[in-house]
Amino acid sequence: MNIEDEGPKYGEPRKYDPNFKGPIHNRGCTDILCCILFIVAILGYVAVGILAWSQGDPRKVIYPTDSRGQFCGQVGTDLENKPFLFYFNILKCASPVVLVEFQCPTTQLCVEQCPDRSMTLLNARTNANDWNYYKKFCKEDVGSMEPTNILKQQLCPAVLIASKPFTRRCFPALGLKGNEITVGNKTTFNDGNDQNRKASDLLPAVKNATIVIETRMVVMKIFEDFTQSWYWIVLGLVIATVLSLIFIVLLRFLAGVMVWVMIIMVILVIGYGIFHCSMEYVHLKNAPGANITLQELGFQMDLSVYLHIRQTWLAFIIILAIVEVVIILLLIFLRNRIRIAIALIKEASKAIGHVMSSLFYPLFTFALLAVVIAYWAITAVFLSTSNEPIYKVFNLGSGVCDHLNSTCSPENYTDSIMKKDCPESQCLFAFYGGESHYHKYLIFLQFYNVFLFFWCANFVTALGQMTLAGAFASYYWAFNKPHDMPACPVFASLGRALRYHTGTLAFGSLILAIVQVIRVLLEYLDHKLKGAQNKFAKFLLCCLKCCFWCLEKFIKFINRNAYIMVAIYGKNFCTSARDAFFLLMRNVIRVAVLDKVTDFLLFLGKLLIVGIVGIISFFFFSGRTKGLDVAPNLHYYWVPILTIVLGSYLIAHGFFSVYAMCVDTLFLCFCEDLERNDGSAAQPYYMSGTLHDILSKSVDEPVTRSPSSPQDEEVPLKTRKDSRE
Repeated sequence: MNIEDEGPKYGEPRKYDPNFKGPIHNRGCTDILCCILFIVAILGYVAVGILAWSQGDPRKVIYPTDSRGQFCGQVGTDLENKPFLFYFNILKCASPVVLVEFQCPTTQLCVEQCPDRSMTLLNARTNANDWNYYKKFCKEDVGSMEPTNILKQQLCPAVLIASKPFTRRCFPALGLKGNEITVGNKTTFNDGNDQNRKASDLLPAVKNATIVIETRMVVMKIFEDFTQSWYWIVLGLVIATVLSLIFIVLLRFLAGVMVWVMIIMVILVIGYGIFHCSMEYVHLKNAPGANITLQELGFQMDLSVYLHIRQTWLAFIIILAIVEVVIILLLIFLRNRIRIAIALIKEASKAIGHVMSSLFYPLFTFALLAVVIAYWAITAVFLSTSNEPIYKVFNLGSGVCDHLNSTCSPENYTDSIMKKDCPESQCLFAFYGGESHYHKYLIFLQFYNVFLFFWCANFVTALGQMTLAGAFASYYWAFNKPHDMPACPVFASLGRALRYHTGTLAFGSLILAIVQVIRVLLEYLDHKLKGAQNKFAKFLLCCLKCCFWCLEKFIKFINRNAYIMVAIYGKNFCTSARDAFFLLMRNVIRVAVLDKVTDFLLFLGKLLIVGIVGIISFFFFSGRTKGLDVAPNLHYYWVPILTIVLGSYLIAHGFFSVYAMCVDTLFLCFCEDLERNDGSAAQPYYMSGTLHDILSKSVDEPVTRSPSSPQDEEVPLKTRKDSRE
């Protein structure tokens, strides 16, 4: 196939321009309309944040709430020393209304401690010590009031059941005696109506209440794990940063050696993972309960339970073995292309050597992304907790109440018509909600928060790509390196991007954000339709998810190359995207055989950093390091491990993205250079002789070079400078 035949179809090649010297300085603002839209959106985002912060209350997530909507254990209030929530009648939690209203239809009270003994109100009145203890669980001081009046006004529970705190809530202390369920070491309990009931009758109530708070329990435990291990997480991320920086610096000076070391180390690290998983699999051979299947175990909130199952380690072995085989096969079949990619990485190392500040630019990107993520997370929490307490009528008796589940006000409920019609009812806190315009449109504010998060995050990433592209383009198009380069290429490129191309960055990131939000909505629909029986709907949804995944990858590819062209020529987004796409299509063979191979090698580098840090984190937090007993006590030790692994990948990706951006920029500039110049004395190439040889080998049909084209790295600079003079 002749590449030149693709020219007219994908635009005309660039012509020689003696005045072109790289990124142009005489440029104007691009995509101004989108810039204005982005600024307005940011101002709206700030307004949403201020509104959320003024309305929200994160205490609703942290503290349990009593029947009056007060927070148990909140510092600085009368309930500061009452951190636990006590249910007057835990049996009411067995009602199906719990799963609908997310609230037990019984009075709930903040107490200093959960009851440690079982007794009825009538029995407690016969003993002074028991009665003094019993009154701690009453809503108010009952004095010498008769028990019948106390129960009628529902000031105290009819019975206390020995309980234990669970996520700051008092639940019956259930146990086993033989094959029978016990509560307080007894198989029966008095329900306050002179009836003895089996302890097993408490199971549905405890189960329903547990379903309501299970998610909150896990979130709180994860939050506690973060508070206990945050400094170790920070240390792990610092180690990942140092390793990435060391690796990148070594790659600058020893590119060829480091790439092969990286390849070998990745194979060894994955091999060690297979060995370790195999040892765990053999070790659990005779362990009790280790041979049950994952299907029999089901979903468990404590993920460490799965590590005691042999099938888990077998799955790890199979996954790691497949990854190992795939990597080895790719290395074998792409060995020739890998040599070319390594040579290209060497050239990229020379460019980075002249723009050393580019290695530290990812730190600036990390800082901006941290601000975006923190703003989104805080705003999301405040939006989700900005509802008002809603009180509803709960019928605590056995009679029929026509006002059941009606909204009520606890301040004047005693004198209300609903109380007169339903004497045994109470106005209790049900959930957080609201009927105002703010609460009606709260879901749209949450959607706006998510959409602006994607837009801002993509904008920060795009800014980094355009900045690095402009810096490396300044290097490539400098005829006499480094004398023709600007003093601070990174800062100069950053200034051009922000001053002239904020609208272009906003335009490209907006398109990507729209696709990403659509993908989020598709995932949400997929989650909702998991129990559906319509196979066609599932198939259609699966196809849509696949198509939008491919579309997102394509847009990222187009955006990346468009930003390079914007950094060089200063044109708007659409024109730059078209020019970049046509340029790549005119060099489609080089793109196919070279670009992805280089990405693969850089991905192995990320994998190596993540593997090293992940293995160290696993042995440290799981307590498997001998002679080192400083790891914190955690509910889930996988929480800091996953956090460090994810953070390490993002850090490694940030540093290696410098190389990836450098390679992509050099590649596009190379293609432009081939079209603009012919290597003659009048139109010499800006590329080095080594880079020319590398990329010429990437196609079956070599590009013709002029006899005057330089053959080494040092001589050509002088030759090209003389020829231009």
